[in-house]
Amino acid sequence: MIQNLFKTGFLFFVLTGFLMGLSYILGFDPLLALFVAGGLNFLVYFFSDKIVLRMTGAKEISSVDAPRLHRVLESLASRAGIPQPKIYIVENDVPNAFATGRDPGHASVCVHTGLMNTLNDQEIEGVLSHELSHVRNYDTLTMVVAATLAGAITLTARMFYYSSFGYGGRDNRRGNALGGLMMIILAPLAASLVQLAISRTREYAADESGALLSGKPLALASALEKISYYASQHPMTSTANPALSSLYIINPFKGGSFAELFLTHPPTQKRTARLKELDSHMRPD
Repeated sequence: MIQNLFKTGFLFFVLTGFLMGLSYILGFDPLLALFVAGGLNFLVYFFSDKIVLRMTGAKEISSVDAPRLHRVLESLASRAGIPQPKIYIVENDVPNAFATGRDPGHASVCVHTGLMNTLNDQEIEGVLSHELSHVRNYDTLTMVVAATLAGAITLTARMFYYSSFGYGGRDNRRGNALGGLMMIILAPLAASLVQLAISRTREYAADESGALLSGKPLALASALEKISYYASQHPMTSTANPALSSLYIINPFKGGSFAELFLTHPPTQKRTARLKELDSHMRPD
């Protein structure tokens, strides 16, 4: 937990430093940039879950609307020793899920309708145990900060490009051409690398702790295989934000995404192999 909180604080520091650097490049007042950075960090910390849920079109559901989900999540949360998160649903045929919130007391778990229609009860329990592990380990805050940072880097690249070519005379634009091109190419790459740096180890850890929580590593492995298959066949491209890819249990933006070259998630085959090995260790001799 301490390690995850340290990572979150480090990401806040990087985000602030990046915006201060932007002020130097574009000639903004550093004090203004610091104020903007502080405000953005405040918004991310307190409102990140609401922002993410709105971006994905998620809607909260009650125990009357989804008794199966609430029953399983309540049992898992009790075992994990944390409050039961709120449950949200996204109308999407592709199975997937994610968790969000700054701490276990302000967390939400969101599932796609495709998850409910594709997975069996044990596989759904495996997915929910994985997401609860993210909540318990404060990964939910870390994921959103990483996604915010990636989005800020990409947006800044565009701002720098338009600033370089939108102001000044022809000579000034000509002189800024190389810098603008480098920012357009390298900034999204840097955003992917930031998410990659924290995502793989976090997913492995959530797989393991989630499997131990539910006691069903093979069910989680089966769920990952099904979700990965559907994601590869029907990637989300038109209505969702790829900056949120690290939030999902499986990257839903596969196929045609530049970020695929720098995976935010470990390969599904390696994740399922680890879960199968864990299952063999859990079985009595």
